[in-house]
Amino acid sequence: MSDSFSITRRALLGGAVVLGLGRNGARAQGFAGLGTDALGFAPVVPGKVFSFPADHGPHPDYRIEWWYLTANLRSSTGAAFGVQWTLFRQAARPGTQGEGWANQQLWMGHAAVTRADTHRTSEKFARGGVGQAGVEAKPFQAWIDAWQMRGLDGLRDDAIAPLELAAEAADFSYTLRLDADGPLVLQGDAGYSRKSEREQASYYYSQPFFRAAGRIAIDGKPVEVTGLAWMDREWSSQPLASDQTGWDWLSLHFNSGEKLMLYRMRQTDGNNYASANWILPDGKGRQIASADITMTPKGFTEIGERKIPTTWDIVIAPLALRISCVPLNPKSWMGTSFAYWEGPISFGGSHTGVGYLELTGY
Repeated sequence: MSDSFSITRRALLGGAVVLGLGRNGARAQGFAGLGTDALGFAPVVPGKVFSFPADHGPHPDYRIEWWYLTANLRSSTGAAFGVQWTLFRQAARPGTQGEGWANQQLWMGHAAVTRADTHRTSEKFARGGVGQAGVEAKPFQAWIDAWQMRGLDGLRDDAIAPLELAAEAADFSYTLRLDADGPLVLQGDAGYSRKSEREQASYYYSQPFFRAAGRIAIDGKPVEVTGLAWMDREWSSQPLASDQTGWDWLSLHFNSGEKLMLYRMRQTDGNNYASANWILPDGKGRQIASADITMTPKGFTEIGERKIPTTWDIVIAPLALRISCVPLNPKSWMGTSFAYWEGPISFGGSHTGVGYLELTGY
């Protein structure tokens, strides 16, 4: 899971992001305005039948969408790294798709690399309809300028693998090959992922079984890396209620082979909504109810005027799971147009492993 945004034509053409809402207004209507009314856009309702490769591609009738990949990596010397690659699509208005510059699809890309002593980020913007950014379902490719996620020979639609992932910025770059050891996983109720006890929801599936290998370069110094990666695909028209300020989301790789997707949607009245999916090595999932999930922030990092909960204790009684999660780099702040915290973590306790943590709305 991740943030999206609203952007004006003037902001895009001028090379600067202009928020459709002031900071206080955005908080009042959910993180990044995602709790605003979605009149005219397609609704998310239960019962969708997913189809691949079609659903690897864009869904322009819905307001927001993302292709989101994170990777926990190590070098041959054991040094830990994290990689993020995300492409966001947002429709500026509902209705028939315009041609060329009249197209209402707006695109944003985020790329980041993390090491214990540094966190590097970059951001790109594009307008739909002119070829600068987009996604094609078959053969699969997602791109914004030269950043790309593309299918390689032998790509399997039911696993969206193998893939090549690449991004380059002024002070970092990476190229990874992604192979999959397991199938795609539908989140929530057969891909219908609730975000509150009301009607807020998204269509959501993941590929949590990627194995990654490739090269990262920071300040021109390349390092060969291998590890585990996770991709999320999600689209919606209104994923937040107006009283939800943001979310705390984790994707976890367990050393025993299981995976866990977990999030908490924060509400202003304190009645937060949580959801989790315990994923077995064969891809079968077990949904965990909100009442069975306890997420407790235990350590905070000050970033500017913000106090970010970067260390967490998590308890899920039905799984006999009790873990503590710590960041590789507590300063993994994405100082992008809609700023958030995103970085690799490790965890110990009843279970051990690595994963990624995303914190929005702080």
